[in-house]
Amino acid sequence: MAPDYVRGSDLLGDALAVAAAAHRGQTRHDGTPYLAHPLRVCELLAETGAAEPTLAAALLHDGVEDSELTVGEVVGRFGVEVGELVSALTEDAAIEDWVARKNALRAQVAEAGERAATIYAADKLANLGELRMLYAERGESAIDLHKAPTLDLRIDAWRRDVAMVERIAPGVALADGLRAGLAALDAERAGAAERV
Repeated sequence: MAPDYVRGSDLLGDALAVAAAAHRGQTRHDGTPYLAHPLRVCELLAETGAAEPTLAAALLHDGVEDSELTVGEVVGRFGVEVGELVSALTEDAAIEDWVARKNALRAQVAEAGERAATIYAADKLANLGELRMLYAERGESAIDLHKAPTLDLRIDAWRRDVAMVERIAPGVALADGLRAGLAALDAERAGAAERV
């Protein structure tokens, strides 16, 4: 069921419907519907008081990257403001190297500005929370389900993400949450290494 702030908004209700269609049949690592991820990103942003266009872009942020949805369709249905945010948050699939693709996305988000960086921070915070749960279950092999070549590369990318967000959107609490989550993951990894 959609949260109250989504049900009370035509824009967000429509964005949720489009996101649900884009991610239909897709699941996360644990079999939960993929739609739970954009909803979590949207929830993190709603808790900060983000405006509706930002929340709509959060719901749609993976739609172009992971489905047949196009930026043009997003612009046509939700306007240029939401479309530009979604475009800024969409990886260039033509870049094959994972690190280069993440670097390009980070630069793209930075160029798009504070709102894009804030959505990006919420996305990374949601992903980090998921990875930490996976790490508790699977240890270092958790990365196998998280689309990165190695856990060290994933963590390094998140550290670069935090630095970019703090530069582009100073004072965003989500960056603090991401930094704290990374510190907690470091401690969890150190604890696991000591037990070996």
